[in-house]
Amino acid sequence: MHYIQYGIGSLLFLLLTGVKGHEDKLFTRGPAFAAYPYPTFFIECPEIGASGSRMDIAHAYDGSGYFPELRWPITTPDTQEYVLICEDPDEPLAAPVIHGLYYGIPPVFIGLHRSDFIEADSRNGPYRLRGGFKYGANSGGGVYLAPQPARGQGPHRYFFELIALNHTIDQSKLSPMATFDEIARQIAGKIIGWGEWFGVVERI
Repeated sequence: MHYIQYGIGSLLFLLLTGVKGHEDKLFTRGPAFAAYPYPTFFIECPEIGASGSRMDIAHAYDGSGYFPELRWPITTPDTQEYVLICEDPDEPLAAPVIHGLYYGIPPVFIGLHRSDFIEADSRNGPYRLRGGFKYGANSGGGVYLAPQPARGQGPHRYFFELIALNHTIDQSKLSPMATFDEIARQIAGKIIGWGEWFGVVERI
């Protein structure tokens, strides 16, 4: 029944704003998720609110651009790694804009804080973050592309999708800065569940 509750936020958003994006092209709507078409666990954002909440200026490009704090239930024993994708399906483009791509997130984690997304000392390896995981390529370069929809374009949704894997990603098969397509290939057949939270930003 999780998918019913998750869908309420998106449905209310569409009814109230009339925005129709490319939700069908989100990462978690791809063929690799055929066995898990709906979220299997909840993600919360204590600093912003329930999924579908407006993101404040501190979490937007025009402000501090902080990565939102995310929390989820205790990890299941078979989870070996998490992958996290942040994307905006409401840009008037053929596919969602990738705002963040992260992999190698330890299975013991039950949350992420903005401090986890600070780059670590490069001597510990490139593209590594203080949280102990790595970041890949996004649509703007850097660790995270904070929300900055065009003015007057209406509300945009920013989906944070956390995927649980039962095997770790083979990092030897990734580029030094992993790409979206490489991660998509690596998670095929390893998915055992996922959750999502989305926030809304509008620039008038």
